[in-house]
Order: sequence, then structure tokens, then C-alpha cells
Amino acid sequence: MTSIQAGKTASQEEGRFVSGSTLRHVLVMTTTGAVGLVAIFLVDLLSLLYISRLGVKAITAGVGLATILLFFVTSINVGLMIATTALTSRALGARDRAGARRLAASTLTWTVLAATVATAIVWPLAPWVMGLLGATGEAHRVATEFVRIVLPANILMAVGMGASGVLRAVGDARRAMYVTLSGALVIAVLDPILIFGLDLGWHGAAIGTIVSRAIFLVVGLHGVWRVHGLLARPSRTDLATHAAPMAYIAGPAVLTAVASPVAAGFAAAVIARFGDEAIAGNAIVERLVPLAFGGLFALSGAVGPILGQNWGALRYDRMRTILRDSMLVAALYVVVTWAALVLLRHEIVALFGITGAAADLVRFFCLIAGPVWFFNGLLFVANASFNNLGYPLYSTAFNWGRATLGTLPFAYAGAALAGPEGVLAGVGLGSVGFGCVAIATAFWTVRALETREGAVETARPVDVLERA
Repeated sequence: MTSIQAGKTASQEEGRFVSGSTLRHVLVMTTTGAVGLVAIFLVDLLSLLYISRLGVKAITAGVGLATILLFFVTSINVGLMIATTALTSRALGARDRAGARRLAASTLTWTVLAATVATAIVWPLAPWVMGLLGATGEAHRVATEFVRIVLPANILMAVGMGASGVLRAVGDARRAMYVTLSGALVIAVLDPILIFGLDLGWHGAAIGTIVSRAIFLVVGLHGVWRVHGLLARPSRTDLATHAAPMAYIAGPAVLTAVASPVAAGFAAAVIARFGDEAIAGNAIVERLVPLAFGGLFALSGAVGPILGQNWGALRYDRMRTILRDSMLVAALYVVVTWAALVLLRHEIVALFGITGAAADLVRFFCLIAGPVWFFNGLLFVANASFNNLGYPLYSTAFNWGRATLGTLPFAYAGAALAGPEGVLAGVGLGSVGFGCVAIATAFWTVRALETREGAVETARPVDVLERA
């Protein structure tokens, strides 16, 4: 046990979210999570900005399309991280530290195996997927090569993300932030050196991405293992015992997470029909989305462990308050972000030096993004609730409903009526109903759990694996 650990009592470390202001917990976890995520997304945007400065639209379009497939694989990691966070946070909420250590070890081990399999499956499919996304000629070549260079590092990133999930579960928002922030800082320094200084072009951006994912791994494991001592030695017995509860959460969570890149792929394929300029504009939009609304992604990651600990302690009153606080935070965040996008839309276009259809698409996104992403934010919060409270199939159903029924018909109709801008507007409109119904269902699941557990509102030890 390290000196840092010795300074903490068991109650402080294992039940941090079961007392105190729920709004404060949501704000602290969201803010620290957002700093790391937005840093990554900002650097991703800068990478695309550097690549766009090479002056070849086909290269910009190719790297933009490659990130959609890489986002798909990263989404699998997100699903695995959700399972790690959910199981570990419940054990800590129930004051079972030894169980949390074993769960962290088992889930991270299964994460390595799952990420390896996913990488091995996706790698040979890259050229085919790029063709489905509408890439042709030089854009297809660049996209395929970029994916194949970066993809093996996905395994490193998966473990780093899983470790950040354990840090969130224990309530160490600051070190969870360090995991993502450190990777972002590495890219921020390396990209201009590799792309321009060493004249490696887009290959330099790919190399920088690999290095950053290795940093994810090192910083994440240091926080989990050295600082908190929350990593037992994996055993065959624990791996077998924990496989089922992890699969119960991770399976639906992975399906839920990959729905977003699939939906983005559908929309990108429709937009690709309007040429390389439209593809380049959409590539910039795809980078602007996580940068502008990274706080909503962070909010989703913040809500999960807070709900998980309070479920472990059977605090249903606090769970309902957490959902309401999350909706309030989402609304305030979207209003501020939307205002900034509207005011800066011309400057954003000028920054990338784009014109024509690409510029029109980016400006239009800035004008409509706010309302669209508020309802997406509601869906994110609901998904975090479902994944951490034993209803993972609900998040799968809502996300895939939005990715199919809420995307395909709206994208095609929008394209027919208003071109690339119509695609963005249509997909946004399709998210409204799913966000509203999903958050209402999240409140219903809390009531259902309270009824099932006999409305006990004081902490007591629980069998986390049985509950999973």
C-alpha cells in the first residue's frame, strides 16, 4: 500500500459518491472528464487542421473517413470500459474492496483479449469498409493505410481506457483525467514535428496517434496499480467467475457504443455522394462534434460510477437526483456551446481554409448543433444509467434505434430535399424522440429497482456479481 493509499480511510475511498451533494459529484466528475476528452478532441481537430494545410482534399477526406472506422473500434473499447467501471463501482459502493481489486484485474484482462480479437477482425476489412463509406482513388488509399498503421495500437488504448474506468469507479476523477490529457499532450507536441518538421505528412499524424495510445496505457495502469492498489493478480478462477457478469454488461454496452460510429458511417456514405468537398466538410464536422460536445461525452462517463456506487448502497433517492442534475448540466452546457459555435462559425471555416460545399456544411452544422446535441445528451445520460443499473439491453435498443430508424430514413430524406446540409438536419431530427423516451425510461428503471429491492435506502453489503 502506497503512502497515498494510507492517507485514505476505507469509507472515503470506497463510497465517495454515496454522500454529499449529487450535483457537486456530477460537476466534478464531468469537468475533469471533459478536460481530458476535450484535450484529445482538440488535438484530433488540430491534426486534421495540419493535414488540411497539406492542400490535398483527397488526403483530408481520407484521414477523415479513416477516423470513422477507428472510432468504431474505439467504441468497442468504450463498451468494455463501461463494464469495468460498472462492476468495480458497485463493489466499492458495497464496501467490498477485495472484490473490486479482483474485478478490475479480470475485466482488464478480458479487455485485452477482446480488443485483440476486434483489431484482428477489422484490420483486413479496412479497404472494404472505406469503399462502403464512399472513399475512392487517393482518398481510399490514404484512409486504408492510415487505419492499418494506427489500428494495432488500439489494444494499448483499450487497456488505458479500462484503467481510466477503474479510476472513475473509485472516484479519482483527477487521475482519470490525466490518462486522456497525457495522451492528448503527446500528440499536440508530436504532430507538428512529425507532419511538418520531419516532412512525414499524414504518416506523421498516424505515428503520433500510436505514441499517444501507449501513453494512455502507462498513465492509466500507474494510477490503478501504483496509486490505488486496485489491481489484483488475475486468476483463472476469477476470470471464469467474472466472465459472465462482464459479458452481461459489456456485450450490450459494446453494441450500444458501436451504434454511434455506424450511424456516422451511414450519414458519411450519403454525404459522400456529393463529392470530395462534401466529404472534407463532413470530416471537419466529425472532428468538431466531440470537441464542442465533449462535455456531454464526459457527462455520460461521469454519471455511470456515481449511479453505480449509489446502487451498491441502495440509495434510490440519490439516484433520481443524479439523473435530474445530469439533465440540468447537459442543458446548460449545450446552451453555452451552441452560442459559441454560432458566433464563431465563420472563423472556424476560415481556420481550415475551406470554401464551397465544405464551408457551407460546416457553417450549417454550427447553426443547428445545439438542439440536436441536447437530445443526444439525454440519450447519453440514459445509456449510462441503463449500463450501470442492470438494464444494458435498453441502451442497446435505444442507440440502435437512433442509428437505424433515427438515421437512415432521415438522412436519405434530408439529402433529397437539401443536399449535405439536409443530411445533417435529418439525422439531428431523428435523435429528438429517442432522447426524450430514453431519459424517461431511465427514471422508470430506478423506480423498478427500488420496488424490486424493497425500497431500502441505507447502505448494506450486496453481492455485486449476483446483482449484475
